[in-house]
Amino acid sequence: MNKRKVISLYTGIGGLDFGFEAAGFETAVAVEVDATACRTLRLNRRWPILEGDIHGFASKAILKAANLKIGEADVLIGGPPCQPFSRSSYWLNGDALRLDDPRSSTLAAYLRVLRDTRPKAFLLENVYGLAYSNKNEGLRYLLDGIGEVNRQARTKYSVRWQVINAAQYGVPQLRERVFLVGSRDGSSFEFPVATHAAVDAQRQDDKLEPCRTAWDAIGDLENLKDPSLATKGIWGDLLPSIPEGHNYLWHTERGGGLPLFGWRTRYWSFLLKLKKNTPSWTIQAQPGSATGPFHWKNRRFTISEFKRL
Repeated sequence: MNKRKVISLYTGIGGLDFGFEAAGFETAVAVEVDATACRTLRLNRRWPILEGDIHGFASKAILKAANLKIGEADVLIGGPPCQPFSRSSYWLNGDALRLDDPRSSTLAAYLRVLRDTRPKAFLLENVYGLAYSNKNEGLRYLLDGIGEVNRQARTKYSVRWQVINAAQYGVPQLRERVFLVGSRDGSSFEFPVATHAAVDAQRQDDKLEPCRTAWDAIGDLENLKDPSLATKGIWGDLLPSIPEGHNYLWHTERGGGLPLFGWRTRYWSFLLKLKKNTPSWTIQAQPGSATGPFHWKNRRFTISEFKRL
């Protein structure tokens, strides 16, 4: 059987693509700016790859690389860079530039490719911050943009969006993301119901499995004694004094340790330590020397543990 064709934007090393691949789809073309990610893709797949800034590739060039005509792609997928809407930007800067951030032009590029290629369906993924209450201009920009695509291309894309926490689908990590899904023929997409109970659920639903915990994922790997995994930096020696499931707030006047830090003067993941009986907190893409979560054995994770989580 011919596999359904995917146009992939902001591919990274293929996270969304591998999920679609498992569901019977095939990436017809991948567009990615990061050279290391592109090298990784080439080592693992034979997909046509357009390496460079998406703004430098006309939609016709993307279709040509995919060997597809307008309307032939089964689905357009992508997760535009999320820094303009991330929680980290709020903490570092007091707020995020959001649509005023030049990097948010990646949303416009996604809409441009959607308009020009007219796939049968699309999926867009982004950080939860895209849909924050009273700060959802990014989400509204996309919904309005899809409406404009329908007017210009005479399509009937109907959009459903939802914030999904990966832990409620069996992943041992608390990771919230916004998903937008639309179908060209106007049919309405139904998001799959949760399979696992929420972490803070007061009453266990008999129809839902318990959420997967950090121990479920990496408990059998805890006895590693690799010196290279030791925490470094000015605060590394402080980690053993912080209990499981706590962060730097333990060492404030409101915590149970020493008053070393002011209350909520640091980002949440600072000296954050994993708790065995809950899912991991969100794994950071580019953590600093004191950025958690860290293992309950007061060390950094191995690559194998990162992959399991």
